Amino acid sequence: CTRQPVHHNTNVMLISLDPQDTRPIYIQIVDEVRRALVLGTLGPDDPLPSVRDLAVKLRVNPNTVSQAYRDLERQGMVYVRRGQGTYASPARTDGVARRMLAEGVAQRALSDARRNGLGADELIEAIRDYDNQHKREEAP
Repeated sequence: CTRQPVHHNTNVMLISLDPQDTRPIYIQIVDEVRRALVLGTLGPDDPLPSVRDLAVKLRVNPNTVSQAYRDLERQGMVYVRRGQGTYASPARTDGVARRMLAEGVAQRALSDARRNGLGADELIEAIRDYDNQHKREEAP
């Protein structure tokens, strides 16, 4: 898993691409931008790195980044200012973005669980048990 800070002006967005991940690279980029919006590391109207800059930093084909940005634009997560670049949409940094992020995490977790012979109910129970155990450990 490679975590590379992607700098753009004063904005720093952490992009994590995992070569072991079965998701296409452009989907990983989409998910990372969505995560940055939800966590607030990418705020409303913040610029995203140019396609070329991000492609160079991530060592991927610029077409891959373009595809990710087009997908994000279709989802309403970003908007394009002709000749100026791509920016985070203020309208989608709400609960909708959180829900989409949660669905992506759930999809990857369930896919991994199924590869290991576990069903959704077992995974949910294990997550709840793990969460409850760690809440007790964190309590003062």
